[in-house]
Amino acid sequence: MKSMDDFSEIMDRLLADDGCPWDRVQTHESLKRYLIEECYEVIDAIDKKSPEGMCEELGDVLLQVVFHSKLAEKEGLFDFDQVVEGVSKKMVDRHPHVFAEGKADTPDEVLTNWDEIKKKEKHYKSDKDVLESIPSCLPALMRAEKLVSKADKLNNNKQNPKDIIANIREILDNLENSDNVDNEKIEEYIGEMLFETVKISTFFKINPEFVLTNRSEKFITSFRRV
Repeated sequence: MKSMDDFSEIMDRLLADDGCPWDRVQTHESLKRYLIEECYEVIDAIDKKSPEGMCEELGDVLLQVVFHSKLAEKEGLFDFDQVVEGVSKKMVDRHPHVFAEGKADTPDEVLTNWDEIKKKEKHYKSDKDVLESIPSCLPALMRAEKLVSKADKLNNNKQNPKDIIANIREILDNLENSDNVDNEKIEEYIGEMLFETVKISTFFKINPEFVLTNRSEKFITSFRRV
Protein backbone atom coordinates (compact mmCIF):
# COMPACT_ATOMS: atom_id res chain seq x y z
CA MET A 1 0.00 0.00 0.00
CA LYS A 2 1.49 3.30 -1.14
CA SER A 3 1.35 6.40 1.06
CA MET A 4 1.65 10.12 0.27
CA ASP A 5 5.32 9.88 1.28
CA ASP A 6 5.80 7.10 -1.28
CA PHE A 7 4.07 9.16 -3.94
CA SER A 8 6.21 12.18 -3.11
CA GLU A 9 9.33 10.05 -3.58
CA ILE A 10 8.03 8.78 -6.93
CA MET A 11 7.59 12.37 -8.13
CA ASP A 12 11.05 13.31 -6.86
CA ARG A 13 12.50 10.42 -8.84
CA LEU A 14 10.65 11.45 -12.01
CA LEU A 15 11.85 15.05 -11.70
CA ALA A 16 15.46 14.15 -10.87
CA ASP A 17 18.22 14.94 -13.37
CA ASP A 18 18.23 11.30 -14.48
CA GLY A 19 14.44 10.99 -14.26
CA CYS A 20 11.76 11.26 -16.94
CA PRO A 21 12.67 13.56 -19.87
CA TRP A 22 9.04 14.66 -20.32
CA ASP A 23 8.39 15.38 -16.65
CA ARG A 24 11.62 17.33 -16.23
CA VAL A 25 10.74 19.91 -18.89
CA GLN A 26 7.22 20.68 -17.65
CA THR A 27 6.27 24.06 -16.20
CA HIS A 28 3.25 25.44 -14.38
CA GLU A 29 2.10 26.87 -17.72
CA SER A 30 2.53 23.64 -19.69
CA LEU A 31 0.61 21.66 -17.05
CA LYS A 32 -2.44 23.96 -16.95
CA ARG A 33 -4.31 22.05 -19.64
CA TYR A 34 -3.82 18.74 -17.83
CA LEU A 35 -5.16 20.09 -14.53
CA ILE A 36 -8.28 21.33 -16.32
CA GLU A 37 -8.71 18.08 -18.26
CA GLU A 38 -8.34 15.91 -15.16
CA CYS A 39 -10.95 17.95 -13.26
CA TYR A 40 -13.43 17.49 -16.08
CA GLU A 41 -12.68 13.76 -16.18
CA VAL A 42 -13.59 13.56 -12.49
CA ILE A 43 -16.90 15.26 -13.32
CA ASP A 44 -17.46 12.78 -16.15
CA ALA A 45 -16.86 9.84 -13.80
CA ILE A 46 -19.33 11.34 -11.30
CA ASP A 47 -21.93 11.78 -14.04
CA LYS A 48 -21.41 8.16 -15.09
CA LYS A 49 -21.74 7.06 -11.44
CA SER A 50 -18.45 5.19 -11.76
CA PRO A 51 -16.64 4.82 -8.40
CA GLU A 52 -13.72 3.14 -10.16
CA GLY A 53 -13.46 6.03 -12.58
CA MET A 54 -13.74 8.59 -9.78
CA CYS A 55 -10.97 6.87 -7.83
CA GLU A 56 -8.67 6.88 -10.85
CA GLU A 57 -9.43 10.44 -11.95
CA LEU A 58 -9.10 11.86 -8.42
CA GLY A 59 -5.66 10.25 -8.39
CA ASP A 60 -4.84 12.11 -11.59
CA VAL A 61 -5.98 15.41 -10.02
CA LEU A 62 -3.77 14.64 -7.01
CA LEU A 63 -0.90 14.04 -9.41
CA GLN A 64 -1.35 17.53 -10.81
CA VAL A 65 -1.45 19.10 -7.33
CA VAL A 66 1.75 17.31 -6.31
CA PHE A 67 3.40 18.02 -9.67
CA HIS A 68 2.81 21.77 -9.34
CA SER A 69 3.97 21.66 -5.72
CA LYS A 70 7.20 19.89 -6.68
CA LEU A 71 7.90 22.43 -9.42
CA ALA A 72 7.24 25.27 -6.97
CA GLU A 73 9.59 23.64 -4.46
CA LYS A 74 12.36 23.54 -7.07
CA GLU A 75 11.73 27.25 -7.71
CA GLY A 76 11.92 28.04 -3.99
CA LEU A 77 8.30 29.20 -3.87
CA PHE A 78 6.50 26.66 -1.65
CA ASP A 79 6.21 22.91 -1.19
CA PHE A 80 3.45 20.32 -0.81
CA ASP A 81 3.54 20.53 2.99
CA GLN A 82 2.75 24.24 2.75
CA VAL A 83 -0.14 23.48 0.42
CA VAL A 84 -1.56 21.04 2.99
CA GLU A 85 -0.89 23.46 5.86
CA GLY A 86 -2.62 26.29 4.00
CA VAL A 87 -5.77 24.38 3.13
CA SER A 88 -5.94 22.85 6.62
CA LYS A 89 -5.80 26.30 8.20
CA LYS A 90 -8.44 27.55 5.77
CA MET A 91 -10.83 24.72 6.68
CA VAL A 92 -10.43 25.41 10.40
CA ASP A 93 -10.69 29.20 10.06
CA ARG A 94 -13.77 29.04 7.82
CA HIS A 95 -15.63 26.54 10.01
CA PRO A 96 -15.78 28.38 13.34
CA HIS A 97 -19.10 26.62 14.03
CA VAL A 98 -17.14 23.36 14.19
CA PHE A 99 -13.70 24.33 15.51
CA ALA A 100 -14.55 27.40 17.61
CA GLU A 101 -17.52 29.22 19.12
CA GLY A 102 -19.21 30.21 15.88
CA LYS A 103 -22.78 29.35 14.99
CA ALA A 104 -24.25 27.93 11.77
CA ASP A 105 -27.23 25.59 11.89
CA THR A 106 -28.02 25.41 8.17
CA PRO A 107 -26.00 25.01 4.96
CA ASP A 108 -26.98 28.55 3.92
CA GLU A 109 -25.63 29.96 7.19
CA VAL A 110 -22.38 28.07 6.62
CA LEU A 111 -22.00 29.62 3.17
CA THR A 112 -22.81 33.09 4.49
CA ASN A 113 -20.16 32.76 7.20
CA TRP A 114 -17.68 31.37 4.66
CA ASP A 115 -18.14 34.39 2.39
CA GLU A 116 -17.79 36.86 5.27
CA ILE A 117 -14.64 35.20 6.59
CA LYS A 118 -13.15 35.04 3.08
CA LYS A 119 -13.94 38.72 2.56
CA LYS A 120 -11.95 39.59 5.69
CA GLU A 121 -9.07 37.24 4.81
CA LYS A 122 -8.71 38.69 1.32
CA HIS A 123 -9.14 42.28 2.54
CA TYR A 124 -11.90 43.02 0.04
CA LYS A 125 -12.88 46.67 0.45
CA SER A 126 -15.93 46.77 -1.80
CA ASP A 127 -18.52 44.57 -3.49
CA LYS A 128 -16.67 45.19 -6.74
CA ASP A 129 -13.56 43.58 -5.22
CA VAL A 130 -15.63 40.47 -4.45
CA LEU A 131 -16.91 40.21 -8.03
CA GLU A 132 -13.47 40.89 -9.53
CA SER A 133 -12.03 38.06 -7.44
CA ILE A 134 -13.97 35.52 -9.54
CA PRO A 135 -11.38 34.17 -12.04
CA SER A 136 -11.87 35.34 -15.62
CA CYS A 137 -10.42 32.03 -16.86
CA LEU A 138 -13.48 30.07 -15.70
CA PRO A 139 -15.81 28.74 -18.42
CA ALA A 140 -18.09 31.61 -19.39
CA LEU A 141 -21.33 30.09 -18.07
CA MET A 142 -19.70 29.03 -14.81
CA ARG A 143 -18.22 32.50 -14.28
CA ALA A 144 -21.54 34.19 -15.07
CA GLU A 145 -23.33 31.93 -12.57
CA LYS A 146 -20.81 32.79 -9.85
CA LEU A 147 -21.12 36.51 -10.64
CA VAL A 148 -24.92 36.40 -10.43
CA SER A 149 -24.87 34.31 -7.22
CA LYS A 150 -22.35 36.61 -5.56
CA ALA A 151 -24.24 39.72 -6.64
CA ASP A 152 -27.50 38.28 -5.25
CA LYS A 153 -25.80 37.70 -1.89
CA LEU A 154 -24.18 41.12 -1.84
CA ASN A 155 -27.50 42.83 -2.65
CA ASN A 156 -29.43 40.36 -0.48
CA ASN A 157 -32.08 40.47 -3.19
CA LYS A 158 -32.78 38.13 -6.09
CA GLN A 159 -34.38 39.42 -9.25
CA ASN A 160 -37.98 38.53 -9.93
CA PRO A 161 -38.03 35.68 -12.50
CA LYS A 162 -40.87 37.42 -14.34
CA ASP A 163 -38.63 40.46 -14.87
CA ILE A 164 -35.82 38.24 -16.16
CA ILE A 165 -38.15 36.46 -18.57
CA ALA A 166 -39.47 39.84 -19.74
CA ASN A 167 -35.89 40.92 -20.43
CA ILE A 168 -35.29 37.75 -22.46
CA ARG A 169 -38.45 38.39 -24.49
CA GLU A 170 -37.31 41.95 -25.20
CA ILE A 171 -33.89 40.70 -26.34
CA LEU A 172 -35.52 38.09 -28.60
CA ASP A 173 -37.69 40.85 -30.11
CA ASN A 174 -34.55 42.86 -30.80
CA LEU A 175 -32.93 39.86 -32.48
CA GLU A 176 -36.05 39.19 -34.53
CA ASN A 177 -35.93 42.76 -35.83
CA SER A 178 -32.19 42.92 -36.38
CA ASP A 179 -32.15 42.94 -40.19
CA ASN A 180 -30.42 46.32 -40.32
CA VAL A 181 -28.29 45.84 -37.18
CA ASP A 182 -24.55 45.21 -37.38
CA ASN A 183 -22.90 42.05 -36.04
CA GLU A 184 -21.45 43.86 -33.03
CA LYS A 185 -24.95 44.76 -31.83
CA ILE A 186 -26.21 41.22 -32.47
CA GLU A 187 -23.32 39.86 -30.39
CA GLU A 188 -24.37 42.23 -27.62
CA TYR A 189 -27.97 40.97 -27.79
CA ILE A 190 -26.84 37.34 -27.62
CA GLY A 191 -24.52 38.07 -24.71
CA GLU A 192 -27.39 39.76 -22.86
CA MET A 193 -29.70 36.82 -23.55
CA LEU A 194 -27.14 34.29 -22.31
CA PHE A 195 -26.55 36.31 -19.15
CA GLU A 196 -30.29 36.63 -18.48
CA THR A 197 -30.60 32.86 -18.99
CA VAL A 198 -27.90 32.37 -16.35
CA LYS A 199 -29.91 34.62 -14.03
CA ILE A 200 -33.07 32.53 -14.40
CA SER A 201 -31.06 29.33 -13.89
CA THR A 202 -29.51 30.75 -10.73
CA PHE A 203 -32.93 31.80 -9.42
CA PHE A 204 -34.09 28.18 -9.62
CA LYS A 205 -30.73 26.98 -8.16
CA ILE A 206 -29.87 25.17 -11.40
CA ASN A 207 -26.28 25.14 -12.64
CA PRO A 208 -26.37 26.47 -16.23
CA GLU A 209 -23.05 24.80 -17.12
CA PHE A 210 -24.39 21.35 -16.26
CA VAL A 211 -27.77 22.06 -17.84
CA LEU A 212 -26.17 22.99 -21.16
CA THR A 213 -23.92 19.92 -21.00
CA ASN A 214 -26.96 17.68 -20.50
CA ARG A 215 -28.82 19.42 -23.33
CA SER A 216 -25.82 18.92 -25.62
CA GLU A 217 -25.86 15.20 -24.85
CA LYS A 218 -29.57 15.08 -25.72
CA PHE A 219 -28.79 16.88 -28.99
CA ILE A 220 -26.19 14.24 -29.87
CA THR A 221 -28.65 11.44 -29.06
CA SER A 222 -31.42 12.97 -31.18
CA PHE A 223 -28.93 13.65 -34.00
CA ARG A 224 -27.93 9.97 -34.04
CA ARG A 225 -31.58 8.95 -34.28
CA VAL A 226 -32.07 11.22 -37.27
